[in-house]
Amino acid sequence: MKGRGVVLREPAVIAVVNGTTDVKAVGSDAHGMLGRTPGNITAVRPMSEGVIADYTLTERLLQAFIRKVLTGPARFIKPNIMVCIPSGITTVEKRAVIQALAEVGARRIHLIEEVVAGAIGAGIDILQPIGSMTLDVGGGTTDIAIISLGGIVVSESLRIAGNAFDGEIMRFVRNRFNLLIGDRTAEEIKQKVGAALLPEGEDELSVDVRGRDLIDGMPKTVTVTTSQVVEALGSSLDRIAAAARGVLEQSPPELISDVIERGIVLTGGGSQLRHLDVFLQNATGVPVMVADNPADCVVIGTSKALEMGALLVDSSAELRRG
Repeated sequence: MKGRGVVLREPAVIAVVNGTTDVKAVGSDAHGMLGRTPGNITAVRPMSEGVIADYTLTERLLQAFIRKVLTGPARFIKPNIMVCIPSGITTVEKRAVIQALAEVGARRIHLIEEVVAGAIGAGIDILQPIGSMTLDVGGGTTDIAIISLGGIVVSESLRIAGNAFDGEIMRFVRNRFNLLIGDRTAEEIKQKVGAALLPEGEDELSVDVRGRDLIDGMPKTVTVTTSQVVEALGSSLDRIAAAARGVLEQSPPELISDVIERGIVLTGGGSQLRHLDVFLQNATGVPVMVADNPADCVVIGTSKALEMGALLVDSSAELRRG
């Protein structure tokens, strides 16, 4: 919120009674229920891979979050809302976002690509006639773009990011150890011992992981190491590196010159995976750096973009016309 900064920071998870839209919990409270709910309650992520997977539950989630931050007399005010979208979103997916925000009471709706918001939040002046390359690794998507004069020149969006990394770790542990683990345990492995590569001479980290043995159904503990996580994430990271090379190959030569001089900036929570910058630098031959406070770059950039008239497009007007 303008003048107040970040006023709410919660995961996009909602818990509902099965077969209904009766909401039991949202955000952090619902996230704590993942994998732990009784049979009559389900905790779900209504947004998947950067787009709306369940329209009704997304609407309920947004309503709950807006009620949390608009209290007192402010709850009667219709806010201007800017929301981030992946650069590869379809027209239908974009319209679903606009419609959901209109239903929760937004006065004006502005959309901005995550990769552009991340660049602004990282301190890049995107309005200059200079090529800047940003790679945003979020929860649902990885967005890669070269930006100049306030717009995207070349971009690529992959539905591979933090949540996909967790899924890869879960599959690896199941296949290697016959052990079934949940999303939260996989995320813990990624945070504690995860890495994009293991540099020569660096000590390997390990973590004990508990889950259910798929052979006898009993609880079991195994040890997962950094090199095993590197192996688990290999195919996903290779696809991200290939996409980054593809964006560079499609870019005008003058902008490539700028990118080589200025480097690639990593934003998003997923960019905090250890040695991801080194991995991408080896893959592209271009200097890569992680932005300060990468997890907040997109939301900070979104806030700044609301004050940059050159970037504002009233998407709610498009909905009214349609």
